[in-house]
Amino acid sequence: MNIYVGSLNFKMVEAELKELFEEYGEVASAKIIFDKYSGKSKGFGFVEMPNEAEAKKAIEELNGAEIQGRNIIVNESIERADRRSNFRGGDGRRGGGGNHRDNR
Repeated sequence: MNIYVGSLNFKMVEAELKELFEEYGEVASAKIIFDKYSGKSKGFGFVEMPNEAEAKKAIEELNGAEIQGRNIIVNESIERADRRSNFRGGDGRRGGGGNHRDNR
């Protein structure tokens, strides 16, 4: 199960996040999301736990818990479809003003 973890302390590292969830069972991966320009934590991440019962127990017990001075948000991550695969922009029609090259 993929788990969203929000409101993390900005100084938390992935090893600490993984260790936190390992108290509830096997952790396949733990990833904190970083800003690609500044390199700083965005304050949220994802944990993958293969055992659904262990994952649900972790969610139940860690949601709202104070970790490193912050009350974290923990819930099941809902997979999103690839947002770019069907992206056409606007209503799908061509043209529409702006600096479009066909509008000379």
